[in-house]
Amino acid sequence: MKTVKIAILGAGNIGMAITNGLIGSGIYKPGQITVTRRNKELLLPLMDKGIGVTGDDSEAVKNSSVIIIAVQPGQLNGLLDEIKDVVNPDIHTIISVVSGATLAAIGKKLPAGSHIVRAMPNTAIAIRESMTCLSSGQGNEDALKCAEEIFETLGTTLIINEELMIPATALCACGIAFFLRAIRAASQGGIEIGFHSEIALKMAAQTAKGAAALLLTMGDHPESEVDKVTTPRGCTISGLNQMEHSGFSSAMIKGIVTSAEKAALLYKNSD
Repeated sequence: MKTVKIAILGAGNIGMAITNGLIGSGIYKPGQITVTRRNKELLLPLMDKGIGVTGDDSEAVKNSSVIIIAVQPGQLNGLLDEIKDVVNPDIHTIISVVSGATLAAIGKKLPAGSHIVRAMPNTAIAIRESMTCLSSGQGNEDALKCAEEIFETLGTTLIINEELMIPATALCACGIAFFLRAIRAASQGGIEIGFHSEIALKMAAQTAKGAAALLLTMGDHPESEVDKVTTPRGCTISGLNQMEHSGFSSAMIKGIVTSAEKAALLYKNSD
């Protein structure tokens, strides 16, 4: 992977996060990466770092072996039509982070035998802390391994069945916003009980980080750790019960389910 050439087609939020994460990993050099955007002048800061920049997706594909497609769902068909004549199954691994676009839908628009992997990271990929789910079809083991090697440098990966990619979108990609909103709410509570906003936010964010680290390190169920904090007639159980009375868990569950339902409709394949 030290010499692989990577093209990131689409320099939106997730495309830029992937770019920053790859460079920040120290494993990939700026000269190995090309980023595309129609208005490439917006990518001049990347060019100053030595990253390749172009407004021509086909050119980027020709000069790379790994193609990460990071455009919006509504832009995918047009992009695939643009690059299909320069995609070579003997050379290219295609990794799509486009929500809702199936392997079959992408493969239908590319040359037969194209090696395609679906990936669903989140924006924490910029600091190499993403939870990235990966999926591919039979016969694409090498492509899946390639994608896994790339995204393992950007956080944690999990290989799942393709039918679970929409749920993964809701839980991981959308989910980071849900947890950020929960941290914001906690910090606002901190302000109300006496802390300045900057201090409250730092306290809330570090507490959330510690809670997540406990689960990942200890391997316990969340309620096992909750039980260690709650005591009879204590302040923790009082606060938890009030949040549950207000629908805290229910709201989170409904939000994830709603996001999954929406994600399933984002990409409409056209013949």
